[in-house]
Amino acid sequence: MSLLIRVVFAIAACALMGVAAILLVYAPYAAIRDALAGQDPLHGSLLSVVGYLIVAIALFDVAKYFFEEEVPAGREKRTAADARRGLTKFISTIVIAIFLEALVLVFETAREDISNVVYAALLLGAGCLTLVSLGVFQRLSAATEREVGPEPEAQEGGEGTADDAARLASRPANG
Repeated sequence: MSLLIRVVFAIAACALMGVAAILLVYAPYAAIRDALAGQDPLHGSLLSVVGYLIVAIALFDVAKYFFEEEVPAGREKRTAADARRGLTKFISTIVIAIFLEALVLVFETAREDISNVVYAALLLGAGCLTLVSLGVFQRLSAATEREVGPEPEAQEGGEGTADDAARLASRPANG
């Protein structure tokens, strides 16, 4: 079953990279097409290009996350710290994409219909809420890791620091 799951993640990552590559090609094509058609490039074409590029970069980063965290064999025995770092990288990419897209949306709505700027503000709020949630997750998971100590397989593999080993040695045998 593990092999099947890894294959599915690999296929999904390749599909995401394919879509991102198409967006990376389509974005400049659309800008050039609109410019040759005589449209004002600042009226929306360039902002659309920026939006496409932001989505493409986010898709590439999500695909990279899948390849690094979900596809390799033998990654099932990760420590909690490894999982926290991986999730942090993934959510950070999403947060950056949300903020960049919100910025593009602010500029688009300011040009077209200022009454729609509330939607850009809501997107900014969602980005801020996601960022704060990531901070809370980091804080709680780091505190839990300090209380519990390093996982045994991290010590066996020699991945822990001397400080971690000293803290583990100072704990009572039953606690």
